[in-house]
Amino acid sequence: MRSVLVLIVLALAGPAAAQTTVPPMDCPEVTRAMQDLMRNDARLRDWPQLERYRMANADLLREGSKVEVVFLGDSITDSWSNERFGGFFPGKGYVNRGISGQTTPQMLVRMKPDVLAFSPKVIVLLAGTNDIAGNTGPETDEDIQRNIAVIAELATANGARMVLASVLPVSAYHVTPGAPPQTVRRPPARINTLNTWLKTYAAAHKHVYLDYFSATADEKGMLRAELSEDDLHPNAQGYAIMAPLAEAAIAQARR
Repeated sequence: MRSVLVLIVLALAGPAAAQTTVPPMDCPEVTRAMQDLMRNDARLRDWPQLERYRMANADLLREGSKVEVVFLGDSITDSWSNERFGGFFPGKGYVNRGISGQTTPQMLVRMKPDVLAFSPKVIVLLAGTNDIAGNTGPETDEDIQRNIAVIAELATANGARMVLASVLPVSAYHVTPGAPPQTVRRPPARINTLNTWLKTYAAAHKHVYLDYFSATADEKGMLRAELSEDDLHPNAQGYAIMAPLAEAAIAQARR
């Protein structure tokens, strides 16, 4: 299978590449290319990843479970359920609908089956960092803003209060050799632009703005070194800071 993938990589690279010697299997570039191919194949089969929560959604709806709060987001929301990070709001009954790597257009497709199906009172959205990184293709700041605005409009139309979370800062304190720093894939200037828009948009439309950024940034505006091991995702200390902020925002939305 791996050799087939190498040949596919070379074929995609063009005739000149195909005539070269097949690189060794321990070549980092080939490994990354194969990983990208497999990820892309999975995305094409179920681009918005509707299958991820299909059974869990059906179980909750069949049980008639009352869902007051749904969190929609990417890996930072998804990973919050990990026990090593303290678990996802134990005993609260909040529903986690984060999916690692997702962007706002994917979340927009998932709004009805993964969120609105439960008729929640509050929706907490944390999104945008993967849009900036171009996970599903290039997006302008306006593209991201438009997607978030539509998500918020859908929430309002369905009687839910919206909590719009700021994008967390990134840093370059734990850069893996040979890999670009998170500050290159996710330029801090674009994060700041999106957060400024989120705060303004939330105020204009009576949504709640949840400011994770200020609580996790250092004096340079970077993600504090002790709050992450990879300059992007919070660790247990990071989630410990975020949790009470989210609780306060949810309480504000419920008033």
